[in-house]
Amino acid sequence: MKRLFCTAAVLASSVGITPSALAADASPVGDWLVKDGYADIRIDICAGKLWGIVAWEKRPGLDDANPDPAKRTRPTLGMPIIMGFTPTKPNRWEGEIYNSENGKMYTANVSMADDNTLDLEGCLVWPLCQTQKWTRVSGPPPGALPLPPIKGTPTPPAKQIATKKGATPAPSDTCLRIVDEAAAQEKANATKK
Repeated sequence: MKRLFCTAAVLASSVGITPSALAADASPVGDWLVKDGYADIRIDICAGKLWGIVAWEKRPGLDDANPDPAKRTRPTLGMPIIMGFTPTKPNRWEGEIYNSENGKMYTANVSMADDNTLDLEGCLVWPLCQTQKWTRVSGPPPGALPLPPIKGTPTPPAKQIATKKGATPAPSDTCLRIVDEAAAQEKANATKK
């Protein structure tokens, strides 16, 4: 069984680029088919940073190479891999990516080649870097397995209720999964102390 090998970028720190300055650029928010077509990564902005989860995979797998034994049985479907990228300049976000094939984090950056092509560059150590081109898709393919439920979150209604004008929209599924992951990590860290 081929394991999911994904790279995701975490941007180190903002250098004063405002969201309005980045709005003129193509947006990385959306679903992206990875280079070899074995996974769909859903990217969203959560708390001002880019995050991404595995939204679909050709062959479901487990995060069994994770250095944290408690995470080795979690499914890769729904798992965060793009871990809080921040903008460093127009059309560039930097940080780290998680590779579930070996359980390691790598320095990476993403930029938009055009509206439908995302360039993801991952580096073992600079200058040992490799770029992948991801293609924008409308979502997982028909008949794809649904994302696993988020612990402690009620199942969303079948139809979304329209948000009242001026009201804050509900967080996306991606952002809810990131919050869930952060809470689980915080709990794990607290029990280690």
